[in-house]
Amino acid sequence: MARNTGPKTKISRRYNVLIGGSAKAFERKNYPPGMHGPKGARRKVSDYALALAEKQKLRHQYGVLEKQFRRYFAIAVARRGVTGETLLQLLETRVDNVIYRLGFAKTRQGARQLVAHGHVRVNGRKLDVASANLKPGDKISIKEAANSKRLAQRNLEQTQIVTVPEWLLVDRENLTGEVTRIPTRDEINPIANEQLVVELYSR
Repeated sequence: MARNTGPKTKISRRYNVLIGGSAKAFERKNYPPGMHGPKGARRKVSDYALALAEKQKLRHQYGVLEKQFRRYFAIAVARRGVTGETLLQLLETRVDNVIYRLGFAKTRQGARQLVAHGHVRVNGRKLDVASANLKPGDKISIKEAANSKRLAQRNLEQTQIVTVPEWLLVDRENLTGEVTRIPTRDEINPIANEQLVVELYSR
């Protein structure tokens, strides 16, 4: 499974927003990476470079490769509604992101690993494809095995102060969750301007 294995804080510094890595490290070095990073203000960028950066933010936030991201965009274009919001909804309802939002994993990367290793059930069936999209009514649970429950419980203890979105229901005691509806753009609160992403792919 392909994935980005480079320094995550460096990605945050490149786009000037915390996407992954250490928050303290990002605050300590709040300038672009590289030898010229500390020397001054961020350089002026073109409209294309700005749109490209917005796309990269979303890609890195959800851990999606370029080919996957283009596929999501093609699906969003084909559906009725606002393309940018639909794209965000497709990314947000990925099973690994839902696991992360429910608090069963501390990070999206951890959630992807939880899914890939077979610790997750959707509607009672094993699902090990982290990119699968969930729909309203889908029920998520942690595998009955002791090590699966132990992993999820440990993560829940570390994420219990994190607010679960209103479009999800979680039962922490039984390690289950449910997608009640598709989230709105305001609930997703994206770190990037999705309209610039739409314009980038529409060029």
